[in-house]
Amino acid sequence: MRPDILEMSAYKVQDASGMIKLDAMENPFGLPVNLAQQLAARLSQVELNRYPGQEVQRLKQAITQYAQVPQGYAVVLGNGSDELISMLSMAFRSAGACALAPEPGFVMYSVSAQLQGLQYIGVPLTEEFELDLDAMLSAIDHHRPVLVYLAYPNNPSANLWSRLSISKIIQAVAAYGGWVVMDEAYQPFSSHSWLQEMVRSPQAHLQVILMRTLSKFGLAGARIGYMLAPCSFTDQIEKIRPPYNISVLNAQCALFALEHRNVFEEQASLICKERDKLVSALAKLQSVKAFNSQANMVLARFEDLASENSNQRANEVFEALKVRGILIKNVSASHPLLKGCLRFTIGTPTENESLISALHAICEVK
Repeated sequence: MRPDILEMSAYKVQDASGMIKLDAMENPFGLPVNLAQQLAARLSQVELNRYPGQEVQRLKQAITQYAQVPQGYAVVLGNGSDELISMLSMAFRSAGACALAPEPGFVMYSVSAQLQGLQYIGVPLTEEFELDLDAMLSAIDHHRPVLVYLAYPNNPSANLWSRLSISKIIQAVAAYGGWVVMDEAYQPFSSHSWLQEMVRSPQAHLQVILMRTLSKFGLAGARIGYMLAPCSFTDQIEKIRPPYNISVLNAQCALFALEHRNVFEEQASLICKERDKLVSALAKLQSVKAFNSQANMVLARFEDLASENSNQRANEVFEALKVRGILIKNVSASHPLLKGCLRFTIGTPTENESLISALHAICEVK
């Protein structure tokens, strides 16, 4: 077995049994009972003895309409965004090729690059989790990456980066024929989509790929990701896409969800309102800095000025919440810029009230 794989650690999912689960950026709302019953009846009619076929084609058409895909672009479906990232890494693997992304960011950019044989270059964000444009342009000029990933909004910082900075990065990468991947996993909760820029200035975005997922939309369990790119590009990616990578059950779930998109859009609107409440509640805690969010999560830094261990307070809060039956994500040790940071997924109003009450009990209020 490859030595680098032997040295890797497997992705671990936290045990959330019996917990209020606020750790994985999932939509906390299930389907209304009447819609759940309709979906169950629909899934019962699926021919599980047949390979996926027309359902997947219908799903591509539905996503094309839902996302308002520009003319000249096409959709590639993936088993979540993870598979799409893997396809891209596979397509661009060659001697000396590399992928680049700002950090901290989505871990699968680096993991996929490593697994597919691409060098990976991480460029630190600023202390406020903004793009360091000079550092990005310098790294791009030096390494000439075939792929540059820009999460918009970013994970785990949940912020939207400067449009001017992104435009300059796209221009620099396109100049030598590289590709910029705009990863919009959290688009349902964001005030802006880069697709608007692509439609407004198509010639400036000929080397841009837009990637999204239905996971945050409300189908994390169905694993549907999709990628928009010029047809000349998607025709090549289709050559390496596994022929039956989307199951008939997942395709039907996604079709059903898009037919009832108004339900999920209402849920997203409520999540955004609850997000703002949580940011306000965190701002009232002593020695806590909550970062503004455009996603369904909030990143906050818990400072302990009396301790030499910058992560001690974050670890204590994480464990204290866990004792109270609330599971969040402790990201404090995952990157130097995230020291003392915890990430909170937005839950239902009741779950968020439980979280805020617990934080008031654990932390000092200003």
